[in-house]
Amino acid sequence: MPYPMTFTPPFRLLALAGALLACATLANADDVLLVGNKADASVSALDTGSGQEMIRLPVGNGPHEVVVSGNGLLAVVGNYGAQGTANNSLSVIDWPTRTVVRTIDLGEDARPHGIRFLPDSQRVVVTTEASERLLVVDLAQGKVLDRIDVGGGKPHMVALSPGADRAYVSHVESGTLSVVDLLHKKKIAEIPTGAGSEGVAVTPSGTQVWVSNRDGNEVVIVDSKRLEVTDRIRTGLFPIRVAMTPDGKYALVTCAKSAELAVIDVVAKKEIKRIGLAREGAEYRRTMLGEEALPIGAVVSPDGKRVYVAISGGDEVAVISTANWTEKARWKAGPEPDALAIVVQPKEES
Repeated sequence: MPYPMTFTPPFRLLALAGALLACATLANADDVLLVGNKADASVSALDTGSGQEMIRLPVGNGPHEVVVSGNGLLAVVGNYGAQGTANNSLSVIDWPTRTVVRTIDLGEDARPHGIRFLPDSQRVVVTTEASERLLVVDLAQGKVLDRIDVGGGKPHMVALSPGADRAYVSHVESGTLSVVDLLHKKKIAEIPTGAGSEGVAVTPSGTQVWVSNRDGNEVVIVDSKRLEVTDRIRTGLFPIRVAMTPDGKYALVTCAKSAELAVIDVVAKKEIKRIGLAREGAEYRRTMLGEEALPIGAVVSPDGKRVYVAISGGDEVAVISTANWTEKARWKAGPEPDALAIVVQPKEES
């Protein structure tokens, strides 16, 4: 593990208190879906049993991504800013107490976007488009520990290898994927992947990195050892995010412009289903990408039975069953939902 677990006492005590509260009051509760509402500077918490909003927390302007720690105690939101106005902060949410406990100023590193927790549940890696870096941020200390230059071309999303020794950063404008050695804190490779490389996900085995090329209407597969593209698979229009099922059998690609979710068999490297997500006659909000349904963020439930997709233009979340790849429900979200993450709630042993 590249970053050993260390805690500062106040933060640890808060986390411990929160964990005790969670165990006391939320046993057998349904998991919670966190939704970043870009046009509302907020994060909604939806009960996955009912789809009802439990709470809405204010965060910074333009929350583009949200992630949850492995222990389920913290969530971190990247406050990207709005068009023409950059932001440079992270909001830290203590989930058991339902409070924003810290706002971390990233200083010169503006436009934070892709975020992933490191295994210690205390540090995150964050891409910053304005400074063209990958940051390592300590949440307990509230400061940036490392700044790793990853180069230009709009570094956007990030994914981690299973052991968190490597980070993979997509670059939208240059159409490349950077490979970062987190042990030595340096970029070690840049792989040409395709026009508009944005979404990125790693298979559970760590052997493949999947990248969606939004301008090329395709996903590509990168061999993590050879560090080269081995396959290209056509998708719907403007594929913008990639999510993996927990068993690694399927890659799920949100296609924003054609308003579809593409389901791809990872072993066969073949699309098996395309689910339409636009509703006939529905009115959609105007966003930077147009006045359309615009599915963007996607996350899979820990048991692999559901996929949640943010319908940014419709202020909704689509709930899809993986048993037959059909939509089962639509839940109301806040204005322009995008980022999604799941808080796994403690369960009593039967």
